[in-house]
Amino acid sequence: MDLRKGFHEPAEKPRRFYKAVTVIEADGGFGVQLDGRNLRTPKAQLMRLPTRSAAEQVAEEWAAQTDVIEMATMHATRLANTAIETIGDSRDGVADQVAQYAGSDLVCYFATDPAALVARQEAAWLPVLARIAAEEGVRLERSQGIVHRDQPSTSLTRVREIALSLSDFQLAGLAFGVALFGSAALAIGLLRGWLTADEAFDLSRVDEAYQEEKWGIDAEAAERTARLRVEAQVLDRWLKALAA
Repeated sequence: MDLRKGFHEPAEKPRRFYKAVTVIEADGGFGVQLDGRNLRTPKAQLMRLPTRSAAEQVAEEWAAQTDVIEMATMHATRLANTAIETIGDSRDGVADQVAQYAGSDLVCYFATDPAALVARQEAAWLPVLARIAAEEGVRLERSQGIVHRDQPSTSLTRVREIALSLSDFQLAGLAFGVALFGSAALAIGLLRGWLTADEAFDLSRVDEAYQEEKWGIDAEAAERTARLRVEAQVLDRWLKALAA
């Protein structure tokens, strides 16, 4: 389940139909109301979040909409919808996906040349690999070039255990993160608070940054980078909100 690819903007964007957005405490959790009516997921399930901070993050997205509702910008709402509608019935499959990312993790694939890029990758990624091994028991082996290298089965099992230890809302965030970064190691680092959003995002694009410095960057690529950085920042806030 790639949460970033699974969303499609409606052909016709709905117009904003409400004025007030509020957060309420209900059913042992927190909900969002639009003009006093409970916000529901696309499948009509009540939007109930485990912390006030998470509900406030969703509410802020709805309050920020103007004439039309831009669902593509509402990443926390998408995470909440997925956690409520999908994760509970798919936890094993989502955990498998996270482990699959670890099996071909971005931060394991070092270039063979040029030396300047290799040095930059080593400075960026080796500390991440060392920390996830020391603190999570996940030992990921370094590979050279694009040749696939099988990772230790014990490490992939451990990544799967980490995923299954999370709440549905946290697991939705972790799955979003591994797809965003191309790396289970970076997503777990963000989850655990080892990395900030900007740090994790920058570590995920060491190669791209090197190429941009060498060849320059066009406006379209710059816009995409900025958009993805915002997604990383929203995810960081989401994970912190769930721990609040």
